[in-house]
Amino acid sequence: MRNRFLAAVVGLALVLPILHRGGLWVVGLLAFLVAVGLDEWAGMVAGEGDGAAARRLRARLVLIPLGTAAFLWVTVAAGQTTVPDEALLLALVGVGFLVPMFAERDVKRAGDEAVKYVAGLVYIPLLLAPLFFIREREDGLWMTAFLLAATWLGDTGAYFAGRFFGRHKLFPRVSPNKTVEGALGGLLLSSLGSAALARATDLPFSLWEALLLAAVLDVAGIVGDLAESMLKRAWGVKDSGWIMPGHGGILDRIDSLLFTAPLLWAWLALR
Repeated sequence: MRNRFLAAVVGLALVLPILHRGGLWVVGLLAFLVAVGLDEWAGMVAGEGDGAAARRLRARLVLIPLGTAAFLWVTVAAGQTTVPDEALLLALVGVGFLVPMFAERDVKRAGDEAVKYVAGLVYIPLLLAPLFFIREREDGLWMTAFLLAATWLGDTGAYFAGRFFGRHKLFPRVSPNKTVEGALGGLLLSSLGSAALARATDLPFSLWEALLLAAVLDVAGIVGDLAESMLKRAWGVKDSGWIMPGHGGILDRIDSLLFTAPLLWAWLALR
């Protein structure tokens, strides 16, 4: 727990000043998270056995530059180019299929790698991009704080409630350590803490909307966490990486955010 706490403190100390600056500082931070996340994804794609090192290198050479470029296209170049978004999707899907098709002689493995390539190129860069657009709003700093509170207070509440009160497994086939009591504790802390933040900072939510939105975001975060847990169990991986002691890799830390950021952006667009 000590390493987990220290890693969280150091991470927040590095991230919060960048979020406060906004603009290209946030683009740089998120591009770094995309690149590291794709590096971890490439390691999981490669698997074990003969040729794993070559597959890992190939995946990194494809996923990291292409995924980071896609993120920058969506954020920095948004609205400044006449090239349609469909062209970006075609590039991501096309390269994701073509590289394993020609580089891997085993057709079964090639198909498996292609699906993992395409999934990673959509999952990480495109689902993280809405966080930049949320920060760029006029109320973006506090809206981003609301998003992070709803996401990470849920994680924190679930961790402690599950540790002290957890009795009933939530979804043991996918994530053996998660409990119903932990999920409820996370939902409570996320809803109350985020709603209090929204009211204290005059975000454009009524109390009831803030409570409802935080609860919806917390549930989305749980789904995002379970989604990555499912992939890690399917691929025989304990942690996506090692960069954050006590937390695992970057993907282990942002898996919930990849689901909550697009959801909040959609909520704001539709309200």
